[in-house]
Amino acid sequence: MQLDLNNLPSDTVLLHLLVRDMASVVEQRDGEIERLQLIIKQLQRARFGRRSERLDADQLALGLEDVETDKACAEAAQEPAVEPKDWKPRRKRLPNHLPREEIVVDVGTETCTCCGGALHPIGESVSEMLDWVPAQLRVIRICRPKYGCRTCGTVLQALAPERPIAGGLATPALLAQVLVNKYCDHTPLYRQSQIFARHGVELDRSTLAGWVGGACWWLDALRERLCANVFASDHLFADDTPVPVLDPGRGRTKTGRLWVYARDQRPWGGSAPPAAVYVFAPDRKAERPASHLEQFSGVLHVDGYAGFERLQARGNVVLAACWAHTRRYFYEFFEANGSPVAAEALRRIGELYAIEERIRGQSPAHRMAERRTFSKPLVDNLKLWLEQQLTRAPGRGKLAEAIRYALSRWHGLTRFLHDGRIELDTNPVERAIRPVALGRKNHLFAGSDDGGARWATLCSLIETAKLNDVEPYAYLHDVLQRMVDGHPINRLDELLPWNWKSAKAVKI
Repeated sequence: MQLDLNNLPSDTVLLHLLVRDMASVVEQRDGEIERLQLIIKQLQRARFGRRSERLDADQLALGLEDVETDKACAEAAQEPAVEPKDWKPRRKRLPNHLPREEIVVDVGTETCTCCGGALHPIGESVSEMLDWVPAQLRVIRICRPKYGCRTCGTVLQALAPERPIAGGLATPALLAQVLVNKYCDHTPLYRQSQIFARHGVELDRSTLAGWVGGACWWLDALRERLCANVFASDHLFADDTPVPVLDPGRGRTKTGRLWVYARDQRPWGGSAPPAAVYVFAPDRKAERPASHLEQFSGVLHVDGYAGFERLQARGNVVLAACWAHTRRYFYEFFEANGSPVAAEALRRIGELYAIEERIRGQSPAHRMAERRTFSKPLVDNLKLWLEQQLTRAPGRGKLAEAIRYALSRWHGLTRFLHDGRIELDTNPVERAIRPVALGRKNHLFAGSDDGGARWATLCSLIETAKLNDVEPYAYLHDVLQRMVDGHPINRLDELLPWNWKSAKAVKI
């Protein structure tokens, strides 16, 4: 809008219209400026600062390592202090399952050094240290003697045992090590090849890749049983995360998706064991979760992705929205300009989380009663307050966007008030996505769509094992060995991590 300041109209009505037009333009520009400033700050944080709302625990640990090392060096340089007689170490006792090698440090004499009298045992002092036995490659030689019959000329020889990889060198133990290194500890195959070379064994990356593919041939059926078990639940958490996939035809990578579905009933004492399944898809179309959850019926905890709405239209799926995603909008706005309105929204949402922390682990009935008593008034007041703030905030500003995000999903956000089994957020599936993000940083990309599917298979089994306190290497080693030895296909449920763990406990 351009004005001739030397020739302004004298009519009051025209001046009022002019002022209103100017105020409208200023409000729109202020909203646009605020939006652009927030985008700039978000880009700065993404480029130069931390992106999460909290400092990542792993990153914090990295920073503390040098401090703790310096402290240990300083303590080592000091004179050793005399320990009091009642001193006890604060560290946890070493696990009982570890093998122990006993070293006896004796006085070397049977007579008293003071008076020459005979010594007799009156007890002993026992302390323990943790040792490390380096990994060792070994060769398993399979000998099959041949026997001949002089009478009829028949030659007898035992059949060769089944190998996990036809004609391959790897035992189930070595396959499990390669899989855990890549998909649990995020060590790419080319680095593993270098590690093997240091042990004197040349194994090309392509050979290791073939082993991974061969192992997944055995494990795919088990992963399908895991998916069937998880999708038969009535409470799940769902989300997706991008996965770069090599696209040789175009000489670059394309973006695939890993859809993640998690089950975690521990907060309300449910009987189903925790689990997480991953499904690879080449895109983020709405039909992907619709096909994955075709047989699902119950409550689905989701973020703001509109594609999940198609599931709710079926009538047998209820969507519970995520308060953590809602809070994130206010948090980002507060970080950008310190808005007191955003700070107040964060405080009010924090009160809801304080109640959840108090009732975590309680029965669904108890949780719902507490929520009806304490959470419902807070939620009702928060909605009224947000509606009031929306009328005062610039329409195109980020604050108004955050408020509209919350109000448009209010029905889903308040589901937790009517069902004690519903959680406030989708954090269980967010935690399941975190290992994929670490893998992206180390693997860089999946080599193909089939590689993305293998990523999904191994992540499903490894992360579910971890959720059930099962050590991934021991689990995959035993499962592969059993499958090679002919474990019946109709008894695959016995190999699901929680069943495998309970069977192992019984044997012990």
